[in-house]
Amino acid sequence: MQDPSGAKKRLKLWLSMLRTTRNVEYVLRDRLKSEFDTTLPRFDVMAALFRSDEGMSMTRLSEQLVVSNGNVTGIVDRLEQEGRVQRVTNERDRRATLVALTDLGRAEFAKMAAAHQRWIDEMLTPLAADDIGRMTDMFQVLRDGMRSSGMDRQRKTKSKD
Repeated sequence: MQDPSGAKKRLKLWLSMLRTTRNVEYVLRDRLKSEFDTTLPRFDVMAALFRSDEGMSMTRLSEQLVVSNGNVTGIVDRLEQEGRVQRVTNERDRRATLVALTDLGRAEFAKMAAAHQRWIDEMLTPLAADDIGRMTDMFQVLRDGMRSSGMDRQRKTKSKD
């Protein structure tokens, strides 16, 4: 059957993207667990905090990760109990609390990030540099198109620690 609009091809592309993304995520989850005894949500929280020298409010952290405050709170509570993060008073607003990585958290995350980069590199090695550039550009076109048509809203999603 003909598909003059290309709808079936776009659906096939979406399913291929989804399968690939899920496979990459599975490998990352598995390796984080086996090599660092941690989870992808914990890695994501630590990554966001690693990029912020002064720390982040819980609200900003949950918005950046696109998860609920409740999900972030549970992860931060456990990381704090383990000495990887600390809650500190916001110097600009004494009523607010910021979450920041401790020295231990920074050191551990640096090791995880280096491994994470190696794993991504390993998984994407089959792609030529030119292909990676073209794919990156195409995904930007897709995001821009979704944004211009109002389909870029990110939903709050639940994640497990």
